[in-house]
Amino acid sequence: MASAVPTPHAGRRSLYDDCVHCGFCLPACPTWHSWSEEMDSPRGRIDLMRGLAEGTLAWSDTVARHFDRCLGCLGCVTACPSGVRYDVLIEQTRARREHERPRGGLDRIFREMLFAILPYPARLRALSGLAAVYQKSGLARLVRGSGLARLLPGRLATLEALMPEPADAEADALPPRLAPAGAPRARVALVTGCIQSVFFPGINAATARVLAAEGCEVVVPPEQGCCGALSIHAGREEESLDFARALIAAFECGAWDAILVNAAGCGSHLKDYGRLFANDPAWGPRAAAFRARVRDVNEFLAALPPAAVRHPLRVRVAYHDACHLAHGQGIRQQPRDLLAAIPGLTVVEIADGDQCCGSAGIYNLVEPESAGEIGERKVENVLAAGADALASANPGCLLQIAKHLRGRGASLPSYHPIEILDASIGNRPLGR
Repeated sequence: MASAVPTPHAGRRSLYDDCVHCGFCLPACPTWHSWSEEMDSPRGRIDLMRGLAEGTLAWSDTVARHFDRCLGCLGCVTACPSGVRYDVLIEQTRARREHERPRGGLDRIFREMLFAILPYPARLRALSGLAAVYQKSGLARLVRGSGLARLLPGRLATLEALMPEPADAEADALPPRLAPAGAPRARVALVTGCIQSVFFPGINAATARVLAAEGCEVVVPPEQGCCGALSIHAGREEESLDFARALIAAFECGAWDAILVNAAGCGSHLKDYGRLFANDPAWGPRAAAFRARVRDVNEFLAALPPAAVRHPLRVRVAYHDACHLAHGQGIRQQPRDLLAAIPGLTVVEIADGDQCCGSAGIYNLVEPESAGEIGERKVENVLAAGADALASANPGCLLQIAKHLRGRGASLPSYHPIEILDASIGNRPLGR
Protein backbone atom coordinates (compact mmCIF):
# COMPACT_ATOMS: atom_id res chain seq x y z
CA MET A 1 0.00 0.00 0.00
CA ALA A 2 1.27 3.49 -0.80
CA SER A 3 2.52 5.49 2.14
CA ALA A 4 0.03 8.09 3.32
CA VAL A 5 0.88 11.75 3.56
CA PRO A 6 1.66 12.38 7.23
CA THR A 7 -1.38 13.69 9.08
CA PRO A 8 -0.87 16.18 11.93
CA HIS A 9 -1.79 14.89 15.39
CA ALA A 10 -2.08 16.71 18.67
CA GLY A 11 1.32 17.08 20.26
CA ARG A 12 3.14 15.81 17.18
CA ARG A 13 4.88 18.10 14.73
CA SER A 14 4.29 17.27 11.06
CA LEU A 15 6.52 17.87 8.07
CA TYR A 16 4.15 20.66 7.01
CA ASP A 17 4.93 22.63 10.17
CA ASP A 18 8.51 23.20 9.06
CA CYS A 19 7.27 25.55 6.33
CA VAL A 20 7.11 29.13 7.64
CA HIS A 21 5.96 30.64 4.31
CA CYS A 22 9.07 32.81 4.03
CA GLY A 23 9.01 32.69 0.21
CA PHE A 24 12.67 31.75 -0.32
CA CYS A 25 11.43 28.83 -2.42
CA LEU A 26 9.67 31.03 -4.97
CA PRO A 27 12.71 32.12 -7.05
CA ALA A 28 13.92 28.49 -7.08
CA CYS A 29 10.63 27.11 -8.45
CA PRO A 30 10.35 26.83 -12.26
CA THR A 31 6.54 26.73 -12.28
CA TRP A 32 6.38 29.86 -10.10
CA HIS A 33 8.60 31.54 -12.70
CA SER A 34 6.22 30.41 -15.43
CA TRP A 35 2.89 31.44 -13.93
CA SER A 36 3.41 33.38 -10.64
CA GLU A 37 0.60 31.29 -9.18
CA GLU A 38 0.78 30.65 -5.42
CA MET A 39 -0.70 27.16 -5.67
CA ASP A 40 2.02 26.31 -8.22
CA SER A 41 4.77 27.21 -5.76
CA PRO A 42 6.20 24.86 -3.10
CA ARG A 43 4.64 26.71 -0.17
CA GLY A 44 1.28 26.83 -1.95
CA ARG A 45 1.38 23.12 -2.65
CA ILE A 46 2.27 22.48 1.00
CA ASP A 47 -0.89 24.38 1.98
CA LEU A 48 -2.87 22.08 -0.30
CA MET A 49 -1.21 19.02 1.24
CA ARG A 50 -2.02 20.23 4.74
CA GLY A 51 -5.65 20.87 3.79
CA LEU A 52 -5.98 17.35 2.38
CA ALA A 53 -4.38 15.79 5.47
CA GLU A 54 -6.52 17.77 7.91
CA GLY A 55 -9.73 17.19 5.98
CA THR A 56 -10.38 20.85 5.27
CA LEU A 57 -9.80 20.29 1.54
CA ALA A 58 -11.11 17.54 -0.73
CA TRP A 59 -9.42 16.04 -3.75
CA SER A 60 -10.54 17.58 -7.03
CA ASP A 61 -9.14 17.80 -10.54
CA THR A 62 -7.94 21.32 -9.76
CA VAL A 63 -6.07 20.26 -6.61
CA ALA A 64 -4.56 17.23 -8.34
CA ARG A 65 -3.48 19.42 -11.25
CA HIS A 66 -1.30 21.60 -9.02
CA PHE A 67 0.61 18.52 -7.86
CA ASP A 68 0.90 17.20 -11.42
CA ARG A 69 2.43 20.50 -12.52
CA CYS A 70 5.28 20.22 -9.98
CA LEU A 71 8.52 19.02 -11.56
CA GLY A 72 9.90 17.59 -8.33
CA CYS A 73 13.18 19.32 -9.22
CA LEU A 74 14.07 19.90 -5.53
CA GLY A 75 15.29 23.44 -6.15
CA CYS A 76 13.09 24.52 -3.26
CA VAL A 77 14.80 22.02 -0.94
CA THR A 78 18.14 23.73 -1.52
CA ALA A 79 16.63 27.20 -1.16
CA CYS A 80 14.65 26.52 2.02
CA PRO A 81 16.28 27.95 5.19
CA SER A 82 13.96 25.87 7.41
CA GLY A 83 14.90 22.46 6.06
CA VAL A 84 11.45 21.59 4.74
CA ARG A 85 11.46 18.07 3.26
CA TYR A 86 9.43 19.01 0.22
CA ASP A 87 11.01 16.10 -1.65
CA VAL A 88 9.40 13.64 0.78
CA LEU A 89 6.11 15.53 0.87
CA ILE A 90 5.62 15.69 -2.91
CA GLU A 91 6.62 12.05 -3.31
CA GLN A 92 4.09 10.90 -0.71
CA THR A 93 1.40 13.22 -2.03
CA ARG A 94 1.78 11.88 -5.56
CA ALA A 95 1.44 8.32 -4.27
CA ARG A 96 -1.74 9.36 -2.47
CA ARG A 97 -3.00 11.17 -5.58
CA GLU A 98 -2.69 8.00 -7.67
CA HIS A 99 -4.68 6.02 -5.08
CA GLU A 100 -7.32 8.56 -4.11
CA ARG A 101 -7.79 10.44 -7.37
CA PRO A 102 -7.21 7.75 -10.04
CA ARG A 103 -6.56 8.94 -13.54
CA GLY A 104 -8.81 8.08 -16.42
CA GLY A 105 -9.05 8.32 -20.16
CA LEU A 106 -6.09 9.06 -22.38
CA ASP A 107 -3.96 10.33 -19.49
CA ARG A 108 -4.10 6.93 -17.78
CA ILE A 109 -3.49 5.05 -21.04
CA PHE A 110 -0.49 7.21 -21.94
CA ARG A 111 1.12 6.84 -18.53
CA GLU A 112 0.55 3.09 -18.48
CA MET A 113 2.19 2.88 -21.91
CA LEU A 114 5.22 4.80 -20.66
CA PHE A 115 5.66 2.59 -17.60
CA ALA A 116 5.16 -0.56 -19.62
CA ILE A 117 8.28 0.41 -21.61
CA LEU A 118 10.63 2.90 -19.92
CA PRO A 119 11.74 0.86 -16.87
CA TYR A 120 12.45 -2.26 -18.96
CA PRO A 121 15.72 -2.14 -20.98
CA ALA A 122 14.77 -5.05 -23.26
CA ARG A 123 11.53 -3.34 -24.26
CA LEU A 124 13.33 -0.03 -24.64
CA ARG A 125 15.86 -1.67 -26.95
CA ALA A 126 13.05 -2.93 -29.17
CA LEU A 127 11.59 0.58 -29.28
CA SER A 128 15.01 2.09 -30.02
CA GLY A 129 15.36 -0.33 -32.95
CA LEU A 130 12.13 1.02 -34.44
CA ALA A 131 13.30 4.56 -33.76
CA ALA A 132 16.58 3.85 -35.58
CA VAL A 133 14.68 2.67 -38.66
CA TYR A 134 12.50 5.79 -38.48
CA GLN A 135 15.55 8.05 -38.38
CA LYS A 136 17.93 6.25 -40.75
CA SER A 137 15.25 5.74 -43.41
CA GLY A 138 14.85 9.49 -43.79
CA LEU A 139 11.28 9.36 -42.52
CA ALA A 140 12.17 11.52 -39.53
CA ARG A 141 13.56 14.27 -41.79
CA LEU A 142 10.42 14.09 -43.92
CA VAL A 143 8.04 14.29 -40.94
CA ARG A 144 9.93 17.15 -39.32
CA GLY A 145 10.75 19.05 -42.50
CA SER A 146 7.20 18.90 -43.85
CA GLY A 147 5.67 20.09 -40.61
CA LEU A 148 3.75 16.84 -40.06
CA ALA A 149 5.31 16.54 -36.60
CA ARG A 150 3.45 19.67 -35.54
CA LEU A 151 0.14 17.94 -36.29
CA LEU A 152 0.76 15.26 -33.67
CA PRO A 153 -0.93 15.62 -30.27
CA GLY A 154 1.31 17.42 -27.74
CA ARG A 155 2.56 14.35 -25.89
CA LEU A 156 3.25 12.33 -29.05
CA ALA A 157 4.95 15.33 -30.65
CA THR A 158 7.23 15.59 -27.62
CA LEU A 159 8.06 11.87 -27.80
CA GLU A 160 9.03 12.28 -31.44
CA ALA A 161 11.08 15.41 -30.83
CA LEU A 162 12.99 13.90 -27.87
CA MET A 163 14.15 10.92 -29.90
CA PRO A 164 17.96 10.78 -29.74
CA GLU A 165 20.29 9.75 -32.53
CA PRO A 166 20.60 5.94 -32.76
CA ALA A 167 23.27 4.60 -30.41
CA ASP A 168 25.92 2.08 -31.43
CA ALA A 169 25.03 -0.55 -28.84
CA GLU A 170 27.53 -3.11 -30.11
CA ALA A 171 30.48 -0.72 -30.04
CA ASP A 172 29.61 0.41 -26.53
CA ALA A 173 28.68 -2.97 -25.08
CA LEU A 174 30.08 -3.48 -21.59
CA PRO A 175 31.87 -6.67 -20.58
CA PRO A 176 30.91 -8.12 -17.18
CA ARG A 177 34.30 -7.08 -15.80
CA LEU A 178 37.03 -4.59 -16.69
CA ALA A 179 40.48 -5.04 -15.20
CA PRO A 180 42.19 -2.01 -13.69
CA ALA A 181 45.10 -0.35 -15.45
CA GLY A 182 48.12 -0.72 -13.22
CA ALA A 183 47.91 -1.50 -9.53
CA PRO A 184 44.32 -2.06 -8.32
CA ARG A 185 43.00 0.82 -6.19
CA ALA A 186 39.33 -0.09 -5.79
CA ARG A 187 36.71 -2.63 -6.77
CA VAL A 188 33.47 -1.04 -7.90
CA ALA A 189 30.11 -2.14 -9.29
CA LEU A 190 28.40 -0.05 -11.98
CA VAL A 191 24.68 0.70 -12.18
CA THR A 192 23.92 0.87 -15.90
CA GLY A 193 20.33 2.17 -15.76
CA CYS A 194 17.40 1.85 -18.15
CA ILE A 195 17.34 4.87 -20.46
CA GLN A 196 21.08 5.32 -19.96
CA SER A 197 21.94 1.77 -21.05
CA VAL A 198 19.74 1.89 -24.15
CA PHE A 199 19.94 5.45 -25.46
CA PHE A 200 23.31 6.45 -23.98
CA PRO A 201 25.43 3.27 -23.83
CA GLY A 202 28.46 5.38 -24.70
CA ILE A 203 28.22 7.09 -21.31
CA ASN A 204 28.37 3.74 -19.53
CA ALA A 205 31.29 2.63 -21.70
CA ALA A 206 33.15 5.90 -21.02
CA THR A 207 32.46 5.51 -17.29
CA ALA A 208 33.96 2.03 -17.25
CA ARG A 209 37.03 3.11 -19.25
CA VAL A 210 37.76 6.06 -16.99
CA LEU A 211 37.38 3.99 -13.84
CA ALA A 212 39.65 1.27 -15.22
CA ALA A 213 42.23 3.89 -16.24
CA GLU A 214 42.14 5.20 -12.67
CA GLY A 215 42.98 1.76 -11.29
CA CYS A 216 39.49 0.44 -10.54
CA GLU A 217 38.26 -3.06 -11.21
CA VAL A 218 34.79 -2.48 -12.70
CA VAL A 219 32.10 -5.14 -12.39
CA VAL A 220 28.72 -4.90 -14.14
CA PRO A 221 26.22 -7.16 -12.31
CA PRO A 222 24.25 -8.92 -15.07
CA GLU A 223 20.81 -9.19 -13.46
CA GLN A 224 20.32 -5.50 -12.71
CA GLY A 225 17.28 -3.61 -13.93
CA CYS A 226 15.46 -0.36 -13.21
CA CYS A 227 16.17 1.42 -9.91
CA GLY A 228 12.57 2.66 -9.58
CA ALA A 229 13.28 6.39 -9.77
CA LEU A 230 10.87 7.16 -12.61
CA SER A 231 8.10 5.21 -10.91
CA ILE A 232 8.34 6.80 -7.49
CA HIS A 233 8.51 10.31 -8.93
CA ALA A 234 5.22 9.55 -10.71
CA GLY A 235 3.48 8.28 -7.57
CA ARG A 236 3.85 4.58 -8.44
CA GLU A 237 5.32 3.69 -5.07
CA GLU A 238 4.78 -0.08 -4.88
CA GLU A 239 6.10 -0.56 -8.40
CA SER A 240 9.16 1.50 -7.49
CA LEU A 241 9.84 -0.53 -4.35
CA ASP A 242 9.62 -3.77 -6.33
CA PHE A 243 12.28 -2.46 -8.71
CA ALA A 244 14.40 -1.37 -5.76
CA ARG A 245 14.28 -4.80 -4.11
CA ALA A 246 15.38 -6.49 -7.33
CA LEU A 247 18.26 -4.05 -7.80
CA ILE A 248 19.47 -4.46 -4.22
CA ALA A 249 19.45 -8.24 -4.68
CA ALA A 250 21.41 -7.96 -7.93
CA PHE A 251 24.22 -6.03 -6.21
CA GLU A 252 24.54 -8.38 -3.24
CA CYS A 253 26.57 -10.76 -5.37
CA GLY A 254 29.95 -9.31 -4.43
CA ALA A 255 31.97 -7.13 -2.08
CA TRP A 256 32.36 -3.66 -3.54
CA ASP A 257 34.24 -0.63 -2.31
CA ALA A 258 31.51 1.41 -3.97
CA ILE A 259 28.39 1.06 -6.09
CA LEU A 260 28.66 3.74 -8.75
CA VAL A 261 25.92 5.46 -10.71
CA ASN A 262 26.32 8.01 -13.51
CA ALA A 263 22.70 9.22 -13.88
CA ALA A 264 21.73 11.96 -11.43
CA GLY A 265 18.08 10.97 -11.02
CA CYS A 266 18.97 7.33 -10.38
CA GLY A 267 21.73 8.25 -7.93
CA SER A 268 19.46 10.49 -5.87
CA HIS A 269 16.88 7.71 -5.63
CA LEU A 270 19.44 5.02 -4.75
CA LYS A 271 20.70 7.17 -1.89
CA ASP A 272 17.13 7.31 -0.58
CA TYR A 273 16.69 3.54 -0.33
CA GLY A 274 17.52 3.61 3.39
CA ARG A 275 14.59 5.93 4.12
CA LEU A 276 12.19 4.11 1.81
CA PHE A 277 12.78 0.75 3.53
CA ALA A 278 13.38 2.07 7.05
CA ASN A 279 10.24 0.40 8.42
CA ASP A 280 10.69 -2.86 6.53
CA PRO A 281 12.31 -5.45 8.82
CA ALA A 282 13.20 -7.75 5.92
CA TRP A 283 14.59 -5.20 3.48
CA GLY A 284 15.59 -2.30 5.76
CA PRO A 285 19.07 -3.63 6.64
CA ARG A 286 19.73 -4.74 3.07
CA ALA A 287 18.68 -1.34 1.70
CA ALA A 288 20.83 0.48 4.26
CA ALA A 289 23.88 -1.63 3.39
CA PHE A 290 23.31 -0.98 -0.32
CA ARG A 291 22.78 2.73 0.14
CA ALA A 292 25.94 3.11 2.24
CA ARG A 293 28.08 2.16 -0.76
CA VAL A 294 26.31 4.24 -3.42
CA ARG A 295 28.35 7.06 -4.96
CA ASP A 296 27.85 9.23 -7.99
CA VAL A 297 30.76 8.69 -10.38
CA ASN A 298 31.74 12.38 -10.21
CA GLU A 299 31.71 12.21 -6.42
CA PHE A 300 33.82 9.05 -6.40
CA LEU A 301 36.43 10.24 -8.91
CA ALA A 302 36.80 13.66 -7.31
CA ALA A 303 37.81 11.92 -4.06
CA LEU A 304 40.26 9.58 -5.83
CA PRO A 305 43.69 11.14 -6.56
CA PRO A 306 44.10 11.01 -10.36
CA ALA A 307 46.39 8.34 -11.76
CA ALA A 308 45.68 8.57 -15.50
CA VAL A 309 47.25 11.36 -17.55
CA ARG A 310 44.86 14.07 -18.74
CA HIS A 311 45.59 15.22 -22.29
CA PRO A 312 44.59 18.70 -23.48
CA LEU A 313 41.12 19.48 -24.80
CA ARG A 314 40.93 23.09 -25.91
CA VAL A 315 37.21 23.62 -25.53
CA ARG A 316 34.78 25.81 -23.59
CA VAL A 317 32.24 23.62 -21.79
CA ALA A 318 29.03 25.01 -20.29
CA TYR A 319 28.08 22.95 -17.25
CA HIS A 320 24.37 22.41 -16.46
CA ASP A 321 23.58 21.24 -12.93
CA ALA A 322 21.21 18.29 -13.15
CA CYS A 323 18.58 18.84 -10.44
CA HIS A 324 18.97 15.48 -8.73
CA LEU A 325 22.74 15.85 -8.67
CA ALA A 326 22.89 19.42 -7.33
CA HIS A 327 19.71 19.57 -5.24
CA GLY A 328 19.13 15.88 -4.58
CA GLN A 329 22.72 14.88 -3.76
CA GLY A 330 24.47 18.18 -3.08
CA ILE A 331 27.06 17.42 -5.77
CA ARG A 332 28.01 20.63 -7.55
CA GLN A 333 31.72 21.26 -7.37
CA GLN A 334 33.03 17.76 -8.07
CA PRO A 335 32.08 17.56 -11.78
CA ARG A 336 33.34 21.10 -12.29
CA ASP A 337 36.65 20.19 -10.67
CA LEU A 338 37.03 17.06 -12.81
CA LEU A 339 36.44 19.09 -15.97
CA ALA A 340 38.65 22.00 -14.89
CA ALA A 341 41.56 19.60 -14.28
CA ILE A 342 41.67 18.82 -18.02
CA PRO A 343 44.42 20.95 -19.63
CA GLY A 344 43.06 23.56 -22.01
CA LEU A 345 39.42 23.11 -20.97
CA THR A 346 37.44 26.06 -19.65
CA VAL A 347 34.31 25.48 -17.59
CA VAL A 348 31.67 28.09 -18.44
CA GLU A 349 28.83 28.85 -16.04
CA ILE A 350 25.24 29.13 -17.25
CA ALA A 351 22.94 31.82 -15.88
CA ASP A 352 20.48 30.17 -13.47
CA GLY A 353 22.48 27.02 -14.09
CA ASP A 354 20.81 25.04 -11.31
CA GLN A 355 17.27 25.80 -12.54
CA CYS A 356 15.52 22.74 -13.98
CA CYS A 357 15.62 22.19 -17.74
CA GLY A 358 12.09 20.76 -17.78
CA SER A 359 12.96 17.08 -18.16
CA ALA A 360 12.19 15.92 -14.59
CA GLY A 361 11.66 12.20 -15.12
CA ILE A 362 8.59 11.85 -17.36
CA TYR A 363 7.48 15.46 -16.79
CA ASN A 364 8.40 16.62 -20.30
CA LEU A 365 6.30 13.77 -21.71
CA VAL A 366 3.17 14.31 -19.59
CA GLU A 367 3.38 18.11 -19.21
CA PRO A 368 4.86 19.12 -22.57
CA GLU A 369 3.67 22.74 -22.56
CA SER A 370 5.10 23.57 -19.14
CA ALA A 371 8.29 21.60 -19.87
CA GLY A 372 8.63 23.42 -23.18
CA GLU A 373 8.45 26.85 -21.54
CA ILE A 374 11.03 25.84 -18.94
CA GLY A 375 13.25 24.24 -21.58
CA GLU A 376 13.23 27.39 -23.69
CA ARG A 377 14.46 29.44 -20.72
CA LYS A 378 17.23 26.94 -20.12
CA VAL A 379 18.38 26.88 -23.75
CA GLU A 380 18.35 30.68 -23.92
CA ASN A 381 20.86 30.72 -21.06
CA VAL A 382 22.90 27.86 -22.49
CA LEU A 383 23.35 29.64 -25.83
CA ALA A 384 24.13 32.94 -24.10
CA ALA A 385 27.08 31.26 -22.34
CA GLY A 386 28.95 31.08 -25.66
CA ALA A 387 30.38 27.60 -25.07
CA ASP A 388 31.61 25.01 -27.57
CA ALA A 389 29.86 22.14 -25.80
CA LEU A 390 27.44 21.40 -23.00
CA ALA A 391 27.95 18.98 -20.11
CA SER A 392 25.30 17.51 -17.82
CA ALA A 393 25.21 14.37 -15.69
CA ASN A 394 21.70 13.10 -16.41
CA PRO A 395 20.27 11.47 -19.57
CA GLY A 396 16.93 13.25 -19.27
CA CYS A 397 18.67 16.64 -19.21
CA LEU A 398 20.74 15.75 -22.27
CA LEU A 399 17.62 14.72 -24.20
CA GLN A 400 15.56 17.74 -23.14
CA ILE A 401 18.21 20.36 -23.85
CA ALA A 402 19.15 18.75 -27.18
CA LYS A 403 15.48 18.84 -28.22
CA HIS A 404 15.24 22.57 -27.60
CA LEU A 405 18.58 23.25 -29.25
CA ARG A 406 17.37 21.44 -32.39
CA GLY A 407 14.17 23.42 -32.25
CA ARG A 408 16.21 26.60 -32.52
CA GLY A 409 18.41 25.19 -35.26
CA ALA A 410 21.39 25.44 -32.91
CA SER A 411 24.29 23.03 -33.05
CA LEU A 412 25.87 22.47 -29.64
CA PRO A 413 27.18 18.99 -28.81
CA SER A 414 26.15 17.68 -25.41
CA TYR A 415 28.09 15.26 -23.22
CA HIS A 416 28.12 13.67 -19.82
CA PRO A 417 31.17 15.01 -17.91
CA ILE A 418 32.57 11.46 -17.82
CA GLU A 419 32.61 11.38 -21.65
CA ILE A 420 34.73 14.53 -21.71
CA LEU A 421 37.11 13.07 -19.13
CA ASP A 422 37.28 9.85 -21.15
CA ALA A 423 38.25 11.76 -24.28
CA SER A 424 41.02 13.54 -22.38
CA ILE A 425 42.43 10.36 -20.83
CA GLY A 426 42.17 8.55 -24.16
CA ASN A 427 43.82 11.48 -25.98
CA ARG A 428 40.92 11.73 -28.44
CA PRO A 429 38.98 14.73 -29.72
CA LEU A 430 35.51 15.10 -28.24
CA GLY A 431 32.91 13.09 -30.08
CA ARG A 432 35.36 10.53 -31.51
